[in-house]
Amino acid sequence: MLDKKSIIVLTALLVISMASFTIQAADITLGYVEWDCAVSQTHLVAAVLEEHFDLDVELVSVDAGIMWTGLAQGDLDAIVSGWLPITHGFYWDRFGDQLENLGPNFEGARIGLVVPAYVPVDDITELNDYAREFRNMIYGIDPGAGIMAATDDALDIYGLNFSVLDSSDAAMVAQLGQAVQAEEWIIVTGWVPHWKFDAYDLKFLADPEGAYGEDETINTIVRTGFRDDFEPEVVAFLEDFYLTQDQLHEMMNIIRESDESALKLAKDWLDTNPDVVDSWLQ
Repeated sequence: MLDKKSIIVLTALLVISMASFTIQAADITLGYVEWDCAVSQTHLVAAVLEEHFDLDVELVSVDAGIMWTGLAQGDLDAIVSGWLPITHGFYWDRFGDQLENLGPNFEGARIGLVVPAYVPVDDITELNDYAREFRNMIYGIDPGAGIMAATDDALDIYGLNFSVLDSSDAAMVAQLGQAVQAEEWIIVTGWVPHWKFDAYDLKFLADPEGAYGEDETINTIVRTGFRDDFEPEVVAFLEDFYLTQDQLHEMMNIIRESDESALKLAKDWLDTNPDVVDSWLQ
C-alpha cells in the first residue's frame, strides 16, 4: 500500500503527464509554491533577471509535488524554494539525480507546530492533555507540502489525538489571526521565514523526538542542462542570490501590506537595496 508521500508524487506525475503547464513563450520559467517566503524570493529573482539580464520571465505557481516534478521533467527551469534536507527531502530523493542544487539562498529555516505565546503549552508531548482546548485540530496548509507529511509523522510518533486540516498558507494564517484576536487556543503548521512571526507573538512547540528535523536551508535548484542553456552570468547570479532573515521578512511584509503586484514591489526593493543587488551580480 502506498504511503502519503508516494501518493503525492504519483499524483503530480499523473497531472503533468495529462497536461503540461500553461506557459507562455518565455526565456526562463520559474516555479514556486504559494508560501509568502517563496513568493518573495521568486519575484526578487524574476525582477533581477528582467532588469539586469533583459530576460522574459514566466512565473508558474504550483503545489510542491508538481513544482518538483515539473522541474525534473524540464517544464520549469529553476526554483528558489527548495527546502532541504527535511521539508522537500522526499522530492530531492526522488528527483535529485535529474536536478542541480546551486546552493542555499537562505539559512536558518525551520518547520514545526506553532501556537500563540499565550497558550500554556510548550512541548508536543503535552498536546493530548489539552486536546479539548484545541478542539483536537491542527490547521495545516496544502497537502503536497513537506510540512504536512512531517505532521502526519508527528501524529504517529507522539500518538496525538488530533486531526490535521488541509488548506493553504493564506487560509491557515487567516484562521490563526482570528484565533489570536479572540485569544483562543490554536495550533498551526508553521515555519520560518514567515511574516506571521512579525505580526503575532508565536512560539514553536518543542519537538524532542525530532519529527520536524533541525534547521534547514532554502536552496536554488535548476533542471539538468540549465548551465548549457543560459549565460554563465545568469548561473553565477543564481548561485550568489542570498537573503538574510531581515531582508526576506522585509520583502514579505512589503508584499503583504500592498495591493501592487509582487513583481513591481520586488523591482522597487531592488532600487532601494542596490548594495544587496550588487553582491548578487559581482
